Formats: sequence, structure tokens, C-alpha cells
Amino acid sequence: MRKTGFFWDEKCFWHSGGNYAGKLPVGGLVQPLAAGGLPENPETKRRLKNLMDVTGLSGALHRQTAPEASREVLGRVHPASFLGEFKRASDTGGGELGLRTPFGQGGYEIAALSAGLSVAALEAVLKGDLDNAYALSRPPGHHCLPEFPNGFCLLANLAIAIRNAQAKGLAKRFAVVDWDVHHGNGTEAIFIDDPDVLTISLHQERNYPTDTGDIDTRGEGAGQGSNMNIPLQPGAGHATYLEAVERIVLPAIRAHEPEVIVIACGYDAALVDPLSCMLATADTFRQMTRMVVELADDLCEGRLMMAHEGGYSEVYVPFCGHAVLEEMSGTDIHAPDPMAENLAASQPNQRMQRVYSQLLTEMQDFFNVK
Repeated sequence: MRKTGFFWDEKCFWHSGGNYAGKLPVGGLVQPLAAGGLPENPETKRRLKNLMDVTGLSGALHRQTAPEASREVLGRVHPASFLGEFKRASDTGGGELGLRTPFGQGGYEIAALSAGLSVAALEAVLKGDLDNAYALSRPPGHHCLPEFPNGFCLLANLAIAIRNAQAKGLAKRFAVVDWDVHHGNGTEAIFIDDPDVLTISLHQERNYPTDTGDIDTRGEGAGQGSNMNIPLQPGAGHATYLEAVERIVLPAIRAHEPEVIVIACGYDAALVDPLSCMLATADTFRQMTRMVVELADDLCEGRLMMAHEGGYSEVYVPFCGHAVLEEMSGTDIHAPDPMAENLAASQPNQRMQRVYSQLLTEMQDFFNVK
């Protein structure tokens, strides 16, 4: 068994937003949704924690909380003007500062706590206190730009954690893999000119945001070549995700030689997710995790940290997350996927799989990775 940390806090489940249907606000025209108004609601994360408690997995992990990320730590990514505006709105009832990022009273403190979980998880791994770690961060962070929160993301959790680690001299070179179904536009923008941080986003093409995530966005200035977007067509499915990781993601990380691998771990590529058109399963996330765990063991002494991003199926996210944490920890505690048989039957046929494989061949040639 590995010494795997699990960073979480009940207060992160208390984040609330407005009345949304999918990714769009619907005003007062329909009855408000049951779980706080946002598709990004607490139940997916809470039910993951509940499943872990029931199976006994929670007891096999090193569970802990963390303090809110300080203004100094947040300021390594977000300007003081934005943080001040966010805090003022939070203290006076909440609001919305960007696009699809509503928050209520105390939203600033909850977002700072969410970022703090990622900061503490990455620090613990880099200091050698843990072999690897998972942060159940909420609200998520990978869409958040320095001055513009969007896509349910109020602070750039992983970017804040990485900039903090850099500032403290804990590590210099990082590889970030974002397998949330939506493009990690915030993480990309923050590290676009940093050659020490390789950012790879594996996402459904033109889902969200619709104007970012193109394959030819490779970085800027000194960071040219350090950003990789792998846009997949709708319906790509289990085999395509594994093929993309094996053929493109792993070789790119190996060439970068990071000191730690960081994963933006969203589960919204799952077949039953309401905000995507992909066909991934819990076993997809299990096997992708197994691949990066083995690579981390081989490349950077096992140092691996994950932060929870999207995933909007209350019934299925718990099984995806449980599978990931099983692989991270090396436990023999298992939560069988109750939908496995039906989801396996819904995968692309052989003819379509050849189409997806050909698209990956073209991307592999474009990135020149072998």
C-alpha cells in the first residue's frame, strides 16, 4: 500500500450558486434545482466520500483538511484587485464576477479553502510526507483565469498549488494532465509561457469553452512547446482515452522529465454525465490512473497529486473516484461498478474505433511524440 493522502473539508460542500440548467442559467422560469442550483453541486463529491466510508477505503487513506490559502499564496496567480473584489462581494451576499461562477455569502472563504486543499496536498507530496495525494477541492479550478473566473471555477486551485511549490523551492519542473472533459483553459493560460510546467488537456472538442482547446496552441515565448491540447471527438469512449494517454500523454511527460505529476481529475467524460457526449467509464479512470501511477514511480519517485475538478452525475462520480483512489493507494478494497456491463455495451464499434485511432495518429505526428 502507498501512503496516499485524502484532503477534504465539509465546508467545501457548502458552496452554492444560482439556478442553472446544464451550463446555462435559466433565471426564474423553472423550479430551482435541488442541490444549490449549479450542475457543479455538492452531492457528487459528498457521495464519493460516502462510498469511501462505506467500503472502508477512507480508513486506508491519510485523511486531513488544510487551512484556507492565504492572500499571499493566492496572489501568486490572482491579482490583488480581483481578490479584493471577490472578498467584498462574498462579504455582502455573494454574486458573480465572471462567467457561470455564482457564489453565495462566504464564497471567498470556501474557494480559498478549496485552493488550500490543493496547496497542502501538493506540498505534502513534494516534502515526502505522502507518496501521493488527492484533493477533493470544491469549487473546482481549471477554468479560472487570473482575473476572470468561469465555468464554475472561482480560483485556479492547481495553478495556485504549483506556483506556491515553485516559490518555496519544493520543485521546479511539473507536468499537469487535465482529463476533465472540458478544456483546461485557465491552467493553460496561467502557464502558457512557462517552460518548466508542461500542460496537457485531454478534452471533448468544442464543449466548454467553445473557443479554446485547439491542437495548435502550443505555448508562448519561452513556453513554446510546453502546452498540448488533445481534442477528442464526441463518443470517443474508453479505448480512445487509454490510447491517447498511452500514445501521446505518457511520452510527452517522459520527455519533459518532471519532478511531480499533477492531474486535474474531472469525471465528466463518463458516459452518464449530463455535460458531455463522451463514453468513458469508471474503468477508464482506473486504467488512466494506473498508467500515471506507474509513470510517476518510474520517473519521479512516485510523486503524484490529483485535484477533483468536474463530474456531474451523482450516481456515477462516486464509482469513478473510488476507482482512482484504489489505484493511487494500491488497496485491495474495491467498489464494483454497477453500470459496467451496460456502459461496456455502449462503446464505439470497431469501424468508429479505427476513425478515432486515426485521429490520434495525426495528433501523435503533430506533437512528434513516440
